[in-house]
Amino acid sequence: MEIKVCKFGGTSCADSRVIEKVAEIIKSQESRKYVVVSAPGKRYSADEKITDMLYALAAEAAENGECANFYKITERYTEIVNGLGIKEDIFPVLEEIKTTIEKTADKDYAASRGEFLNAMIFAKYLGFEFVDAAEIIKFNDNGTLNEDVTYQLCRKRLSKVKNAVIPGFYGSYANGKIKTFSRGGSDITGAIIARAVNASVYENWTDVNGFMTADPRIVKNPTIIDELSYRELRELAYMGATVLHPESIFPVRIARIPINVKNTFEPENKGTMIVPFEKRTDTNKIITGVAGRKGFTIITLEKSMMNGELGFASKILSVLEKYKVSFEHMPTGIDTLSLVIDNNELKGKLDEIVKEIEAAVKPDHVEITPDIALIATVGHGMARKIGTASKIFKTLYDADVNIRMIDQGSSEMNIIVGVEEKDYEKSIKAIYAGLLSE
Repeated sequence: MEIKVCKFGGTSCADSRVIEKVAEIIKSQESRKYVVVSAPGKRYSADEKITDMLYALAAEAAENGECANFYKITERYTEIVNGLGIKEDIFPVLEEIKTTIEKTADKDYAASRGEFLNAMIFAKYLGFEFVDAAEIIKFNDNGTLNEDVTYQLCRKRLSKVKNAVIPGFYGSYANGKIKTFSRGGSDITGAIIARAVNASVYENWTDVNGFMTADPRIVKNPTIIDELSYRELRELAYMGATVLHPESIFPVRIARIPINVKNTFEPENKGTMIVPFEKRTDTNKIITGVAGRKGFTIITLEKSMMNGELGFASKILSVLEKYKVSFEHMPTGIDTLSLVIDNNELKGKLDEIVKEIEAAVKPDHVEITPDIALIATVGHGMARKIGTASKIFKTLYDADVNIRMIDQGSSEMNIIVGVEEKDYEKSIKAIYAGLLSE
């Protein structure tokens, strides 16, 4: 029997009109048995996301012990319930949530209530059973997912229901305290549920027709990618293609469950399929897409005979570990080593880190290069196509872009370049025009 798990994002849950459309999608196929929902997103460009409102309420409670702006949450959900014609008194639940936020000022609890309330409403409207994610998704004390317990609980609970709605984005510790995933984590919830029930397909419904070959805010009308491998998805999602949370790939990849990214507002569109590499049908494609992120700093160290100095890199990485800083890339030469680090990791720490690195390895020279953007060109076919790298570099040369860093993955599935942030959009456009618009 075919089983589909469907996850619907914030724009697919924004108001009663859209929820009615989502319900039609779900009920159009009997195989859509398990539904994961996000909190309501924006109804229009100037609107607020429910999750942002809830984070603000937690901050308000922490500052003065009350949530004077909770009425905004009440108004939004009342509007949804009334619009759907649900005869359900949600005010006791809302009042309990408000009281708990004011008492605890717990950010994770507050943020999770957007999904919690939305899933309750969805379940009532669809006639499905509501299953609280806090009961079946469990975290270890260190904040990592407790996979063994989670999958055991999910299978046991969901095997007892024909259809269910599960709130995304959160779970709980063993003691019941709410713990959220990082933003966009409802994608991860959906993937966990898909693996737990051994779904035929994990459908991820959003407001676009799938993954695009480039950011549509930069490139006009980029093509839709019909098919991606799990690894290509991981690369593109991590480097800024924000259709899916980059960590959502892991549960379904282990179970080899395909992901179908589809558009709630154009359900007839086939979207993008994410599958194991050997199941891809378009095996002749060289480049799959280009994506990037701004906000990096490069720390470059130079030291004569560095290559012969035992433990040189280890000493540097020990400093980063001390300050709990991770790095993105570490290109090296005979006498040089560079660290590419997200600016968010370095806030308030850069000067101290550089001083400790200098004390640890005594470099001849240290150079700090801020305001760097990373751009990844991704595709399984690059490994077997002669001249792909040179073509990328030539397109950037022709666009008058200075490359500050080059790094190629060991799998030869991506080529990453670092450019100045002022050249970010120009670089994306150049690579797309030179390698993807043909």
